[in-house]
Amino acid sequence: MPRNFLDLSDAGGDAIAAMINDAMDRKAARADRPKGAADNDAPLAGRVLAMIFEKNSTRTRVSFDMAMRQLGGSAIVMESGTTQLGRGESLADTARVLSRMVDAIMIRTDDHGKVEEMARHATVPVINGLTDRSHPCQIVADLLTIVEHGKPLPGLEVAWVGDGNNVLSSILEAAGLMKFNVRAGTPEGYEPEPEFVQMARAGGANVTLTHDAVEAVKGADVVVTDTWVSMGQEHAVGKLAAMAPFQVNDALMSHAKPDAMFLHCLPAHIGDEVTESVFESAQSAVFDEAENRIHGQKSVLLWCFGAI
Repeated sequence: MPRNFLDLSDAGGDAIAAMINDAMDRKAARADRPKGAADNDAPLAGRVLAMIFEKNSTRTRVSFDMAMRQLGGSAIVMESGTTQLGRGESLADTARVLSRMVDAIMIRTDDHGKVEEMARHATVPVINGLTDRSHPCQIVADLLTIVEHGKPLPGLEVAWVGDGNNVLSSILEAAGLMKFNVRAGTPEGYEPEPEFVQMARAGGANVTLTHDAVEAVKGADVVVTDTWVSMGQEHAVGKLAAMAPFQVNDALMSHAKPDAMFLHCLPAHIGDEVTESVFESAQSAVFDEAENRIHGQKSVLLWCFGAI
């Protein structure tokens, strides 16, 4: 059976820890190398990744492409509007055809059920590049960034502020696997999915749900937010009004630990979920986080191919 990476629990805590260590080692070994040059061992030489995009992308598209190049392989970009998927070919048939032509499939889409259907019919690894349920590849990069900045994961206090979306779901899943704690500050009606809260608590994480941004951030090691209106959602004035008290600004960051990091998966809407002063501050690691999409995804790919 292929190793699919649809959610973090598909790999588990030990494998995620191994991915982070591998990513750090490979990143260090690439110091000053051209970005398009392959790693010395080129472990995925000859391998091809098909990347299916049903949602717009910058970081996912470029980071997976560069990840394959650096591992010695290559990638093919497929957009639903320019493939037979856009004319009604089923995901099942697409999965079976691609399995004869490429070595792995990454899909970035809306409905998580589409990724699951792809995985049911594919005979090669399938990777979730983002769905409305979760964003596991982003969280591998986030965890890598946190560890890189000298913060051990066990016992870490992570504060989430804003919409209880798919990124928060994957943070909660990671909390149970990697033994850190989460305090999620959201407006009423925008709480995280109960399934992921239960998953985190079952794994031993302390999870606090609050409607007070200050309570969420107080004493945090890491403060995380995301855009208030997710891709594909209509611009909702009511939602933006509800989110306004959860803006990450200097006053809110003052309640976190003095050495707290700020993370955002990007793109950011400066002046909405975060102020420019926080986004551009010394505490912000958002561009390390963005770069680490490459290094984290290299290790995800290697895990899918059984090399980790």
